[in-house]
Amino acid sequence: MGDNVRKIVAIASSTGGPRALQTLISSLPGDLGVPVLIVQHMPAGFTEALAKRLDSISEINVVEATDGEPVLPNKAYLAPGGKHMNVEYRGGRHYIRYGDEGTREGVKPCANYMYESLRNCHYSEVICTVLTGMGADGTEGIGHLSRAKKVYVIAQNAESCAVFGMPKSAIHAGIVDKELTLNLIANEITMKVRQR
Repeated sequence: MGDNVRKIVAIASSTGGPRALQTLISSLPGDLGVPVLIVQHMPAGFTEALAKRLDSISEINVVEATDGEPVLPNKAYLAPGGKHMNVEYRGGRHYIRYGDEGTREGVKPCANYMYESLRNCHYSEVICTVLTGMGADGTEGIGHLSRAKKVYVIAQNAESCAVFGMPKSAIHAGIVDKELTLNLIANEITMKVRQR
């Protein structure tokens, strides 16, 4: 049975991200109907606890991503610390694949790799969300992705960020469709997912 899910949500976050993700992921409906990918800059050993915490407070199922597992709707996949998370399309389905690329933007996992891997996916639209964090991770990857796919980009606004670096970079690059306070982002994602 192949994938018939048309959209996917892909989130990048860094400094202040674990708290922002608790607000965002816990506000998504359990029947969202699409998969959610999350790259949070964290060292190895810390992402499993974050995934469990998010899962315990959310309607949507949250896991630390496992190499080779299928990408399913109503499930959120958190990139493990120290590994890059990509999506691979084969045999009519999407799968999580760990990349062995080096650090990028000084981090591993790096959201740029995740966004770029979605260029070759069979989703018709990628809803990209850039949350609080230092640096510019996400901007380059979403830029590359937008040349191959329909994207809708949400950035967390300065007032609700711990550090405005990553959203600011995406906004300055001209790739952001909507800039929102953190507590409005889940609703915006849900609306975009359910839009025909």
